[in-house]
Amino acid sequence: MPDRAELEQVISKALRRVAPESDPLAISRSADLRDALDIDSMDFLGFITALHSALGVDIPETDYPKLFTLDSALEYLEAATRGR
Repeated sequence: MPDRAELEQVISKALRRVAPESDPLAISRSADLRDALDIDSMDFLGFITALHSALGVDIPETDYPKLFTLDSALEYLEAATRGR
């Protein structure tokens, strides 16, 4: 199971794939990632796909809103990877 710091790195790397010019960890941890990074729905799907590829976590579409901020994405991924 990855620790919190490793999950933050995975999230940051996944966000840089869809918004390469950004510094995802410099934005507010409670900001909506889509607005803060000016990404559209396809970019957000790319973010979800990158998380799945890196962590092997299945993220159903109904859970996408739980990944809209850095803090909520981190909490979601901590819970999803717990017990692996």
